Amino acid sequence: MRTLLLLISAAALAAGPVDPINTNSKGVAVEGYDAVAYFTAGEPTKGSPAFEHTWQGVKWHFANAANLEAFKKDPAKFAPQYGGYCAYAVSKGSTAGISPKAWQIVNGKLYLNHRFAKGKFDKDVPGNIEKADRNWPSIAKKEAQP
Repeated sequence: MRTLLLLISAAALAAGPVDPINTNSKGVAVEGYDAVAYFTAGEPTKGSPAFEHTWQGVKWHFANAANLEAFKKDPAKFAPQYGGYCAYAVSKGSTAGISPKAWQIVNGKLYLNHRFAKGKFDKDVPGNIEKADRNWPSIAKKEAQP
C-alpha cells in the first residue's frame, strides 16, 4: 500500500501543477459552453450535462458525443487559454469572468474574453497574448491558492 501511495505521489508530481480553471456557479468550465465547438462549428455552442466530462477537477459540457470524445483525446488542444479567464484581464495582470460569445482562435488556441474587454483585446491581439502569457504563471499560482 505504501509503495502504491509513493507511486501515485510521484506521478502527480511528474504531471506538474494543475492550472486553475474559471467555472460558473455550478462548477462548469466555459460557462457551460462546448469548448470543442468553437473549433468544429466555428461558433459558441451550449453544452449539455448529458455530455459531461471532468478534467482537472472541473466539469466540462459538450453539445454531442463526438465533441466529448475529441476533448477526452486531447483536452489541452481545446481548453481555453489562461484557464478560461478573460484573456484581456490576464494581459493586464488580473482575472475576470468571460462571455462565451466573446472569443477567437489564434494560432490554434482558444481565447475567451469578457464582452466589454473583447474590443480592447482585439486592438493588439499579439501584444495582449504576449503579456498574458507572461502574466499567467504568477496569476495561476495566486488563483490556485485556497
